[in-house]
Amino acid sequence: MDTLFPEADLIALWITLKLAFVSTTVLLLIGIPLAWLFTFSRLQKFYFLQLVFTLPIMLPPTVLGFYLLLLLSPESALGKLFQQVGLVAPAFHFSGLVIGSVLYSLPFVLQPIQNDFAKISREILDAAATLGAGKIDQFFSIGIPQAKNGILTAAVLGFAHTRGEFGVVLMVGGNIPEKTKVLSIVIFEHVENLEYSMAHKLSFLLLAISFSFLMVLYWISKAKVKSD
Repeated sequence: MDTLFPEADLIALWITLKLAFVSTTVLLLIGIPLAWLFTFSRLQKFYFLQLVFTLPIMLPPTVLGFYLLLLLSPESALGKLFQQVGLVAPAFHFSGLVIGSVLYSLPFVLQPIQNDFAKISREILDAAATLGAGKIDQFFSIGIPQAKNGILTAAVLGFAHTRGEFGVVLMVGGNIPEKTKVLSIVIFEHVENLEYSMAHKLSFLLLAISFSFLMVLYWISKAKVKSD
C-alpha cells in the first residue's frame, strides 16, 4: 500500500522536527540569561558584542554556513579539539546542524525576550535587592515571570525559524540522507527533479505548520495586550 510520503521524506521530517526542538531548547537556555545580561548588567554597554549576536540577521545564510563549515570541519583547530576529547567534529553531523541553527536564530529569540525585560521597572529590582534578593534570585523570581510572553514568542519564533532553515543547514550538514537532510532540502530536490506533486504535499505540510505557529503568535500577542 502506497503511503502519502516516501520513507526518506518522513525521516527528513523527523530530523527537521528534532532539530527544531533541540535548537529551540538550546536557544532559550542561552537566550534568556543573555537577554537579561544585555538589559541589566554591564554587558548592555558593550554595543559591539550585541552587534555580533545580531549580525546573523544581516548575513546571507550561506555565508554564515560557509564560515561555520570552516570552523567546525574535522580539519579545523576546533574540529581537531573535538576529536582529541573523543567527540566527532560537528560539521556533517546533527550537532553541526544544531550549532548552525542556534547561531542563525539567536537574534530572533533575543529580541522579544529583551524587549520584555526592558519593561521591568528598575525600582522593582531595587526594592527586591533591599529585601535581600540577589541577582540570580531577581532573574528567576522577577525577570522570567515578567517576560513570560516574550519567552513564549521567542520559543515560537525560534522553532519556526529553525524548522524552515535551508542555507545554513545545507552548508554545515552536507545534505546527508537520514543524517543531516532536512525537509526544506528535500522540497528543493523534488522541485529540481520536477516532482512537483510531492513538492506540493511537503510544502503544504510546512505551510500548515507555519500557519499554526502564526496562530500561536497571534494568541500570545492578544493575551499580552489584555494583560497590559
